[in-house]
Amino acid sequence: MGRHGWGNTVKQSFVDAINLAVNKGINFFDSADIYGFGEAEKTLGETVKTYREKVVIATKFGVRNKNGKSFYDNSPEWIEEALNNSLSRLQTSYIDLYQIHYRDNTPFNVVMEKLISLKKSGKIRYIGLSNVFKNDIKVIQAYKSEIVSFQNEFSLAKRNHQDDIAFLSSKMEITPMTWGSLGQGVLTGKYSLENTKFDSNDRRSRDVYYNFHGDKLIHNLNIVETMRRISINTSRSISAIAIRWILDTLPESIVLAGIKNTDQLLSNIEGLEWSLEKSDIKLLNEVSLYVK
Repeated sequence: MGRHGWGNTVKQSFVDAINLAVNKGINFFDSADIYGFGEAEKTLGETVKTYREKVVIATKFGVRNKNGKSFYDNSPEWIEEALNNSLSRLQTSYIDLYQIHYRDNTPFNVVMEKLISLKKSGKIRYIGLSNVFKNDIKVIQAYKSEIVSFQNEFSLAKRNHQDDIAFLSSKMEITPMTWGSLGQGVLTGKYSLENTKFDSNDRRSRDVYYNFHGDKLIHNLNIVETMRRISINTSRSISAIAIRWILDTLPESIVLAGIKNTDQLLSNIEGLEWSLEKSDIKLLNEVSLYVK
């Protein structure tokens, strides 16, 4: 939604998709102040301001960019400034879920005490984490009563955090959310070996987005072929199969899935309110295992 780094996008398409999502019963929107350098929050805020009370807004802080270089900053001073900037862009007096995007060297207790004070002020309602793992438990468990959620990258194309997610959601008793749920788009079924060339304005053109390069791309396309057969049998979209697999694998989780337009939204919604057959889950589990 920040219209930066994901190819050609149109702002009105996002506005239309947000409005349709709310009409279809989707009420949770996840963003970050760094997405599009603030543009994602602006678009979301402008769109939902007339029905703000109907939606849950989650955003993140802690990733900054200066002179084209990104760095992490969880200092109390930046948290305060970042929050006020997000509130202004989102055109709201409160944020439902405020999340630490990535941890830096700031002591965790210092970060949490600042967030707790902001919660008491009414500017934020709940506190969440992002990109945390098993070995973080020693630090974060002391604030178990204050943290309600965490998010990690997880999909059929990226399962190496599965144990971390299960461990943290159980030990902390908090809601897991998955980002990269469609593997940056590779799990939608619209790509092939011949159709994975991206323009320079799309971050997926870079090797670091390994889902679209080399052996990993071939592996992902094999997953998609299995998904395609299940899609035909269930009369649901391929992206819906990817979303449904997460919901069946991580009960009570929240799937974060990016969209560019209403067609993608409607395709994703097909993943709701049903379950995969156990045999199909077994097939997907087997085909998605990846060993370098």
